[in-house]
Amino acid sequence: MLDQTRPAGRRPSPSRGSGRRTAGLKPGGARSSRGPFVAAGPYDGAEIRLERVPGGLRLAAWRGGQIDRAAPVLAAGDLPRLLAEAAAQQLLQADGPGSDGAAAPPAEQGAFGASAGRAGELRDELRVERIDADRVRIARWVMRPNRGWELQEAPVMLPPERFSEALAAATRQGVLAPGGPAE
Repeated sequence: MLDQTRPAGRRPSPSRGSGRRTAGLKPGGARSSRGPFVAAGPYDGAEIRLERVPGGLRLAAWRGGQIDRAAPVLAAGDLPRLLAEAAAQQLLQADGPGSDGAAAPPAEQGAFGASAGRAGELRDELRVERIDADRVRIARWVMRPNRGWELQEAPVMLPPERFSEALAAATRQGVLAPGGPAE
């Protein structure tokens, strides 16, 4: 039986984060870009975007309004234009890769420039790599103990400095040189 002499208390309200979804966001879906971004493509229906997000920059392939869960690959010839637009939008520094005028000879397939970092206890690298004569992949690689380096098939989200370091290293290695891999 209820005690009539006891004052009625308020029930605690459920926390705001429990079970609520943002309106219009599909489960597992990504929110569309709201901040500054630059884009290249389309490549097989996907657009590659470099965009400012909380915590840094994200480089991802977008297809049908959703982020592809793959490492971004773009035409090597489109990368200089993308980087120039990123500098104009102040996403990357204007004095970034290749601004010193020193051009390395074209790199061979598989050559890359990298920016080293850490993913928890594991070493990681942001690599800008030539995957064939016409295409460049920009992706994270993680060093797994007893297994070696593994490609992370996912969009890349890191601080702008990591992108700048990797792009500058790729320029020095000839990865971004026009003309494709050296024979």
